[in-house]
Amino acid sequence: MLKAIRVHETGGPEVLRYEGLGDLPPPGPGEVQIRQHAVGVNYLDVYFRTGAYPAPSLPFIPGNEGAGEVVAVGEGVTRLKRGDRVAYAGSLGAYASARNIEAKFVVTLPDKVSSETAAAMMLKGLTAEYLLFRSYQVQPGDIVLVHAAAGGVGLILCQWAKNLGATVIATVGSEDKAKMAREAGARHTILYRSEDWVARVREITGGKLCNVVYDGVGKATFPGSLDCLRPLGSFISFGSASGPIEAFNIGLLAQKGSLYVQRPSLFTYIADEARLREMAARLMAAVGSGQVKIAIHARYKLEEAAQAHRQLESRQTTGATVLVP
Repeated sequence: MLKAIRVHETGGPEVLRYEGLGDLPPPGPGEVQIRQHAVGVNYLDVYFRTGAYPAPSLPFIPGNEGAGEVVAVGEGVTRLKRGDRVAYAGSLGAYASARNIEAKFVVTLPDKVSSETAAAMMLKGLTAEYLLFRSYQVQPGDIVLVHAAAGGVGLILCQWAKNLGATVIATVGSEDKAKMAREAGARHTILYRSEDWVARVREITGGKLCNVVYDGVGKATFPGSLDCLRPLGSFISFGSASGPIEAFNIGLLAQKGSLYVQRPSLFTYIADEARLREMAARLMAAVGSGQVKIAIHARYKLEEAAQAHRQLESRQTTGATVLVP
């Protein structure tokens, strides 16, 4: 029997209900059926659960990434076969013991990457890939500011940016998180709760400031992040853990040095199947070679999804969290 977490009405973690849903139908044309070994937990799931991002309908199964084994293929699917180890980032429906999903969202896993690692890294790792290589192309010698650097995306950004030859400045909420960010490759760490982090960035860089700021925090770090950028620098907002950035006068960008501001979405990038495979190949190579290590710091049973969300929203988590069906 298919077991899944469903949301019947938006709200707090208590709306995540663990249910038996009978037998899963066979995959349709262009789909594969995956028996899931691990499911990734992301702040994106909170946005859908609360209604900040509207789901197509109610009830719905949350979650956008997972990994496991192909157990059936639908009509027209030739790239994947039964028994393949796979992972995906894509449509809703991941918080389940098995699922059907369009094959275009699915990539095969190399032997060096486990299912748990893959489930923990697809959304976060692909996000880091487009941030570092597409939204802004990090170059050797760049100075990069990463907010929430001990989070899932943050730890990947620190490692990968350092590997690309950048100097990483990380903002974190505690000494423990600062240690994690340094171990991941940050040369400098700032405790944003107790330090004037804008002044510290200016001090660290000798007034030169940063080429790019990567911000998954949102309201709490804006517009301060703009003051951390040198002329023609890039502010890239990819999340809003502290709330969304409110409307602002676009003339502010000219005043602060002809700045670039982006609010990209992973799903825009991976909508193109060829680009998704290219992004995933780069990510798999970085993880498989050990250049980037995926830190899984919390594992929960699928039925414990509500507790996983409570921990995530408390901002007490570090690294990645996975659910195990």
